[in-house]
Amino acid sequence: MRDLTKYQGIFPAFYACYDREGQVSPEAVRALARHLLDKGVKGLYVGGSSGECIYQSVAERKLTLENVMAEVGGKMTIIAHVACNNTADSRELAAHAESLGVDAVAAIPPIYFHLPPAGIAKYWNDISDAAPNTDFVIYNIPQLAGVALTVPLLKEMLKNPRVVGVKNSSMPVQDVQMWHDEGALVFNGPDEQLFSGLAAGAAGGIGGTYAAMPELYLAIFRCFQAGDMAKGREIQNACCRIIYKMCSAQGNMYAVIKEILRRTGGPDVGSVRLPLLPLAEGDSPIVDESIRMIQSAVTQYC
Repeated sequence: MRDLTKYQGIFPAFYACYDREGQVSPEAVRALARHLLDKGVKGLYVGGSSGECIYQSVAERKLTLENVMAEVGGKMTIIAHVACNNTADSRELAAHAESLGVDAVAAIPPIYFHLPPAGIAKYWNDISDAAPNTDFVIYNIPQLAGVALTVPLLKEMLKNPRVVGVKNSSMPVQDVQMWHDEGALVFNGPDEQLFSGLAAGAAGGIGGTYAAMPELYLAIFRCFQAGDMAKGREIQNACCRIIYKMCSAQGNMYAVIKEILRRTGGPDVGSVRLPLLPLAEGDSPIVDESIRMIQSAVTQYC
């Protein structure tokens, strides 16, 4: 029997870490991994959307994962997102991730061309076959991938014994319930609905804003476990207001978050890679207000 308890909890989506020249920085990767380990989160989701995976080369993605594993491998649950927009590169990343000892690999469906369900299933199974001793997580994010997971496709994928579940980033909470009812372990994806996702059956959450305010998401998870619905909803609402503030900048949300980390004593992991927009003139007050809101909420709830 595989141990699925290692997937229960809060998993920050790991950010792309760059030096001043915009190249992947092993030192910054390690610093961010240590920072999040010290915050007490369950694990990390490396190489996904928050990691700017579609703007990085295979070599850069390997370098990031290698340094994460060197720093915190064996100390946290590590899920490596390995999907590229071709099967060969995805399989290469999956095999590499398994060689490093990650707990699971994950993949979005192929993007741009909308493949039929049989084509998506083959793509995912081909990736899984390249990491035959590693759990596999389906990444459902239809608003960006352009195709959505369905119950028939999930049932087909669950025939693969390595498939443990779904990282669900679609907006309907009902999807969490549907995948859970089919026997899949589910990670809630949209940060704005972590509490609702847990109520619908999610085992935990993977989120792009978790690393900016891990204390608050850990508090939401504790509230759900304790049955404190009122406080859990209140903290979730506070997180949503902070997210809306961060998204009000002209610069990309991840540029805002990375600056928040830097200004609050966290690691300096650089900015974002074009075509994502870096912080613009006038964004600094939004960063400052986001920091104030986070600190106020942590003081109040944690």
